[in-house]
Amino acid sequence: MLSKLLTATVLLASLVNAGPPGPGETIADISLPSVRGGNLGLKDLLSKGPTVLVVLRGYPGYQCPFCQRQLQDFVQHSRDFSEAKARVVFVYPGPSGDLDKRAMEALKDKSFPPEYEMLLDAGYAFTNLNHIRWNGANETAYPTIFLVNAKGVVTFVQSTMSHGGRTLAADILARLKDR
Repeated sequence: MLSKLLTATVLLASLVNAGPPGPGETIADISLPSVRGGNLGLKDLLSKGPTVLVVLRGYPGYQCPFCQRQLQDFVQHSRDFSEAKARVVFVYPGPSGDLDKRAMEALKDKSFPPEYEMLLDAGYAFTNLNHIRWNGANETAYPTIFLVNAKGVVTFVQSTMSHGGRTLAADILARLKDR
């Protein structure tokens, strides 16, 4: 009986503590393929200065309209992020297969800035490592945004358990000015 109680307590504690890395914690380092070709390690990207890491829903069977709006919002503010000396990196999760084609679909008709990155999280390695995998039907990842410093330490995070409630580019830019 005591053994079952201890097991249940450990399981409950792990569920309570599961969630994305919060302020003061380190983001998991992983290498992911870029839509531009090659693999990029997060540690290398983060070492160049403050980084805005935007985790989209990817491709849950369609292009999420909320993700499309958020992506466009950040694209429209690319000059502001450049002036703030902050990198913007999108993570596009989904099942393996044609995820690269789906990510390019998401970028269609957008002037995706050359200094921005779009990384593919095929198979959910990044989303699982950072506890933002949305295991519901037709879901991929909880929409999440991290502001991470050059040491890989999270200074701000917002993760939503719905399709909406996205962080706006202006909100992140205000946080960058306050640093």
